[in-house]
Amino acid sequence: MKVELENVKPMEIETRSFEIITQELGDTPLVPGTELIVKRCIHTSADFDYAKNLCFSDHVVDKAIQAIKEGACIVTDTQMAKAGINKKALARYGGEVYCFMSDEDVAKSAKENGTTRAVASMEKAAAMGKDLIFAIGNAPTALVHLYEMIKDGRIHPRLVIGVPVGFVNVVQSKELIMETEVPYIVARGRKGGSNIAACICNALLYSIDNRRD
Repeated sequence: MKVELENVKPMEIETRSFEIITQELGDTPLVPGTELIVKRCIHTSADFDYAKNLCFSDHVVDKAIQAIKEGACIVTDTQMAKAGINKKALARYGGEVYCFMSDEDVAKSAKENGTTRAVASMEKAAAMGKDLIFAIGNAPTALVHLYEMIKDGRIHPRLVIGVPVGFVNVVQSKELIMETEVPYIVARGRKGGSNIAACICNALLYSIDNRRD
């Protein structure tokens, strides 16, 4: 079998990747305004299922962009997601990225209350009193606790990105978030991950630049 490689320059690889993604998506229907998010998730994972399993609340992209422009900060549930988010782009609007999972007070709180660190980190985030976007790519317990705090009126996120990956309570936690009135982007089903959470955040940031053109 003869293998033929495409002759693509290093700086053109991403552009060519998106050309392939667009071509293979063909006539797959996408929610208007969400195309960049869907394509970036596919680009990150090479998984075209995101064209069908990503769910968006009404006008969520516009609401998310507005939140970013107004200085909303992003809270993640993993250091990996935090590392993957373009912090320089977010800082242009006054926002920062936080992950409290490794904090000593979070570990202590989780142990004392018999919860997960993800739950304790959501409590710490709620206590900040800031406009927040939550990007959850790993811990369904974080999403469940966010749901509980939202229903109790204890927190009002500007956006919840719910894309934890796995098997135990993953599907259910995402469905709970979609029952709230909070703007959301959710990867329905078992798929997701910290890389997906980060890439959705970046897609929103890059969408602002695109709208300037």
